[in-house]
Amino acid sequence: MGADANRPLAGVKVVESSLLGPGLVTTFLADLGADVIKVEPPAGDYVRQMTWPIIEGNSLLHLHTHRGKRSICLDLKTEDGLEIYRDLVRQADVVVEAMRPGSLAKLGLGFEDLLAVNPRIVFCTLSGYGATGPYRDMPSHGIAYDTWAGLIEPVVDDEGFTRIPVLPNVGINVGPMVAALGILAAVISARETGEGTSLEVAQSDAAAYMDWYRIETYKAYERPADVVTGNAADDYERREPGLAGMWEGVRYQIYEASDGHVLFMASEQAFWRNFCEGVGRMDMFERWPGSKYADHARHNTEMQAELKAIFATRTCAEWLDFSNEANTPIAPVNTPKTAPDDPQFAHRLPFYGIDDVGAEQLPLPVYIQGQLPPTPTMAPGIGEQTDEVLAELGVSAERIAELRAAGSVGPQG
Repeated sequence: MGADANRPLAGVKVVESSLLGPGLVTTFLADLGADVIKVEPPAGDYVRQMTWPIIEGNSLLHLHTHRGKRSICLDLKTEDGLEIYRDLVRQADVVVEAMRPGSLAKLGLGFEDLLAVNPRIVFCTLSGYGATGPYRDMPSHGIAYDTWAGLIEPVVDDEGFTRIPVLPNVGINVGPMVAALGILAAVISARETGEGTSLEVAQSDAAAYMDWYRIETYKAYERPADVVTGNAADDYERREPGLAGMWEGVRYQIYEASDGHVLFMASEQAFWRNFCEGVGRMDMFERWPGSKYADHARHNTEMQAELKAIFATRTCAEWLDFSNEANTPIAPVNTPKTAPDDPQFAHRLPFYGIDDVGAEQLPLPVYIQGQLPPTPTMAPGIGEQTDEVLAELGVSAERIAELRAAGSVGPQG
């Protein structure tokens, strides 16, 4: 395998203008080998101080989001700063505007402006609510896109205060991933046609798209009940969309083992038979054989009581061994804190080390020829590679000093 075999984007150059978490869009590209240059204002991106934890002065959000990238500090309010930005674009494949849409256009660095500089440039805007619509200019970040998409249901505490529930962030993670996918498609097109293109992605759209199954089910249920029904195993009765419809499940349900919880998934009749045979309870299969597919034995509380007692007799590890032996699907039920201790997690997702990236971080979970992408470099300080990047553009050390004295470029390191 060649040296760059698990760096398939080696040679792709990206100029990133971002604020806060949306910069994750280019992290995926950097992890796969792209040369990502983050352009920062003189004061830098305040992502370094956002959220928690703060690790030796830098937020984990910064350490993860900007790993593997280089940083150049430019004052884009100066003509020299703007010209350097254009020089970067001349050599780039992609420009990413991960902030409010139109921010770069206000500086004369919009898609049409940069297309004149580089006819093959791919220009991607990633924003909160997108470049169109009534929410286009609404200030927002974080979980706003998840509440908008209906992913978060408020909870009320014991004192009557409304609280944000414990859930993973979706829009701010899936939005950058969708944008990265679009960028790669656009780069392929630009290389084949010689023509650049613009694309834009909203984190809110991505949050909604991630939940397509529930949203589309609700739309389907607007049609007549004799046209859109439930599953045959449920006597065609409609269930609530998504996981809400799993609440009443029995053969597809979480059960308490002797030392934790496991997820039981014997909705197929063959798996159900294997389970009953494996635990020596074929009487349950004979009494409740169920349907061939998608049978969760809804509302069968008698069966549920039997299963509750059975699962309490073994440890989680013993049930996972049983799953393999009996060929019936049973899965661990972990938490974000305990998941890294799971042997499958440890095998597939070895953390990058503190010395390498400043904090224990997960790798991009893409195995290429059996290998994960190489360990990225540490997230940069503000303008840490300014002189290096300018030198690659052919700017002399004397000229760099002049630009710095004039305030057009920021401090090195």
